[in-house]
Parts: sequence; C-alpha cells; structure tokens
Amino acid sequence: MSMKIAIPTDDGETISRHFGQAKYFKVFTVERDQVTASEMRPKASHQHGDHSHEGGIHPGQQMVQSISDCNVLVAGGMGTPAFEKATSAGLKVIMTPESSITTAVQAFIHGDLENNSSLVHSH
Repeated sequence: MSMKIAIPTDDGETISRHFGQAKYFKVFTVERDQVTASEMRPKASHQHGDHSHEGGIHPGQQMVQSISDCNVLVAGGMGTPAFEKATSAGLKVIMTPESSITTAVQAFIHGDLENNSSLVHSH
C-alpha cells in the first residue's frame, strides 16, 4: 500500500513553524516503508492579519486543496481553522517540534513521530 505525506516548507529541508505562511509542500510517496518519490508543490499561503477569502474560499481550504491526494500532513504549527480544514479533508495531521523534514519522515515511517497537539494555536 502506498501513502503520501505532505510537509509545509520554505526550503524543502525544514518543516515550517507556521503552516499558513509556508510557500510549498514537500510531498513524499511511501511504499512498503520506503520513500519512493518526493516533489515540491506550490502552496497557497497567507500572512498574519490577512483575512481575505479569495473566491469566497477560506485560506485553510485553499491550502489543503493542493494535497488532496495525500493521507498525512506533518506540520510544525498551525491555527485551529487550518487544522480543522485539514482534518475535515481526511488528512491525518501530526504536529511536531522536529525541524528536519528527513528526520520527521523517517520517524513517521518507523512509527516514532509523536503528535504534539499544543502546536495547534487558536486564532
């Protein structure tokens, strides 16, 4: 069985501390506990205080649309609205203080990546 893991990032190496502000997703395809592919995808983003909803769509919804084919979202911090949009879209969301994308993906594959729900903040 294959799965896809999405991680918000600005540089492809580091997990963004703020989901909403990250410019990209690094998406990994995992098959039989091995990474078989990875790609960088552009990600809709917003800055603090930006409450515009282009096309009437909440920014959190725009952000998860580009990873609708993924199963898991690993993030370093996000607001409650984005968290709710991600979980409503069927993503398993794991919040981690880990900064290295490579370390987080390997920890997830081995079942060692713990969820830290305190990294979801209210808006």
